[in-house]
Amino acid sequence: MIAIVKEANMLRAMQTDCLLKYIHAFFSPAETKPHEGKRKVESLWPIFRIHHQKTQYIFDLFYKRKAISRELYEYCIKEGYADKNLIATWKKQGYENLCCLRCIQTRDTNFGMNCICQVLKSKLEVGRIIECTHCGCRGCSG
Repeated sequence: MIAIVKEANMLRAMQTDCLLKYIHAFFSPAETKPHEGKRKVESLWPIFRIHHQKTQYIFDLFYKRKAISRELYEYCIKEGYADKNLIATWKKQGYENLCCLRCIQTRDTNFGMNCICQVLKSKLEVGRIIECTHCGCRGCSG
């Protein structure tokens, strides 16, 4: 019985180590990418995208695929590998594809409204390309 517990703990440690290495591999290129010729906000867009991808990956592993344990999920949140507020928002109806929390905060906009990426594409002009000024999203509301 003790051997089974030790083996399970070893598997959990390996799973955690592999996940963290995979997540770290995402961040390295975006941190060192040159930002010459870009606007100040554009240089942060790759970081926002990677943050979203990391959080989405951990969310999928835990809630959809059930591939990681609750302990590992909570560890990832505690250590900052995933954004717990973004995950909590994804659980709410209508926010399943939200790109970042800044896009739904009305205090960051001029007229107290949501970001342009939250406007349905059917409500926009045909052929109009939009980009969120906060994170570079091109429309996460569908």
